[in-house]
Amino acid sequence: MDREEGYLQIGEAAERSGLTQRTLRYYEERGLLPPPGRMDGGFRLYSQDDMERIERVKELKELLGFSLADIKEMLEAEDVRMQIRAGWNRDDEAEEKAKKIRIAREVTLRQIALLDQKAEKMEKMRVQLAERLARHEELLRRFTEAAPPVAAGD
Repeated sequence: MDREEGYLQIGEAAERSGLTQRTLRYYEERGLLPPPGRMDGGFRLYSQDDMERIERVKELKELLGFSLADIKEMLEAEDVRMQIRAGWNRDDEAEEKAKKIRIAREVTLRQIALLDQKAEKMEKMRVQLAERLARHEELLRRFTEAAPPVAAGD
């Protein structure tokens, strides 16, 4: 593959994404990124679609705290929906369309379940922290009420 306009070599892709080259190769090994195109010399080339996928991986990892396995599951579901969309044919029979919609629905339900699991864990942690904060507030109230007043100039 000749280097075409709009493609980035791995160093450029790493710099733009804020990741290391090693991380990009690791994501590729783990199946989070499809194998990128290659130049004649074997150098990886990243397309705009590749860069968007890298940003999606970062978003799922950094914003939502997903593990790489969770990220892979989320991305695979998105891939299934994109394949269905790309293969959608207005001339398909209603039964074929319903089959595709059921598949898209199922992968979307799996994504929602994964998000719900994360949200439940976060809510549990939030409740624990709120309880801790309430204990701190109570202790602070007790100690400030029990402390003798401080005279001016002390």
